Amino acid sequence: MSIELLKGAYDLHVHSGPDVVGRKLDDIEMAERLQKIGMKGYGIKSHYFCTAERAKLVNKLYPDVHPIGAIALNNSVGGINPLAVELAARDGAKIVWMPTVDATNEQEYFKKGNHKKLPFWAKLQKELMEQGKTQSSISILKEGQLIKEARDVLDVVKSHDLILATGHLGKDETFALVKAANEMNVRKIVITHPNFPSTRYSKEEQKELAGLGAYMEFCFTTPHSEKTTWEEVYEEIRYVGPERCILSTDLGQPTGIFPDEGLQMFVSNLLENDFSEDEVRQMTIKNTTFLVEG
Repeated sequence: MSIELLKGAYDLHVHSGPDVVGRKLDDIEMAERLQKIGMKGYGIKSHYFCTAERAKLVNKLYPDVHPIGAIALNNSVGGINPLAVELAARDGAKIVWMPTVDATNEQEYFKKGNHKKLPFWAKLQKELMEQGKTQSSISILKEGQLIKEARDVLDVVKSHDLILATGHLGKDETFALVKAANEMNVRKIVITHPNFPSTRYSKEEQKELAGLGAYMEFCFTTPHSEKTTWEEVYEEIRYVGPERCILSTDLGQPTGIFPDEGLQMFVSNLLENDFSEDEVRQMTIKNTTFLVEG
């Protein structure tokens, strides 16, 4: 049944290769796996590069699979860089992640040693920091206000009808960004893993963000790696409502399971904990399809 509920679905958060850090599988393998189970596509996430060109090549080889190109606004692309977003959009990218590994919020969390086990990207960050090859961390606020570059990025997102994802921003940054995006009528806003340790929001805060037009992105890896509990995931989805949630995996780590396997496990867990098939379809198919195609 879990596979049936994934036919036509998108997983909008996959760390496939090739990438700077090792990955479980490359884009070709990912496309082959999704084609076999009838999933429609996946978002290619790199913390360091725009993935739009990779998406085009994979779609040429596998016309039935629709990889989604993306860009994360870390230092490797110039940070909060409206031109990088504009060119990514013209190249076919659909997802714009605000800073992740270089976000001030994530860097402060990282430096405090809060990670029980270093993520693969964190090991690279540590190496770059020790070699003095990193630039300053990135915040989108100055004196409590959105910086001009962030508003310029929002202009590009709106003009190309892109998906705006909040990355690893801090709470103040996320609320300021989402409120501004809502005022500008940005249609597609995603709160990136709102139960991740460095980006954790209460269920009430998630509901407030949903009221501003955002979708909560619940990622399989967060409870699977015990960064939160499955019970908390179920409670938060119920509180926010499936109509404002999407399911992703955040998989691709070399030691993890395959993304499609993770999404099947996610769906099975939900079904076994009193979520209906219609609620699951809402989160795996309807909401993700709106974000990509709507």
